[in-house]
Amino acid sequence: MGKIIKDTIHANGIDIGIYTQDFENEFISLTDIARYKSDDPTAVIQNRMRNRDVIEFLGLWERLHNLDFKPLEFEGFKKQAGANAFTMSPKK
Repeated sequence: MGKIIKDTIHANGIDIGIYTQDFENEFISLTDIARYKSDDPTAVIQNRMRNRDVIEFLGLWERLHNLDFKPLEFEGFKKQAGANAFTMSPKK
């Protein structure tokens, strides 16, 4: 793996980190974007990740890009998504 290069874009007065290794596959910082909505970006991301559509998108992305993806474990998250008691975090 090559060295990760960070750049920054500026939108509505917020600095948003952009990360890449090859200038073809870039990733933006959701935490930086969430700071626009709240002083507690972790809460914004956790609330967003409870949404069933987001969980299904993440599952599809992982299937396409993660060779170590565990679809059976993911089904447990997918079944619970959207329920009031369901919580999700980037670490999960």
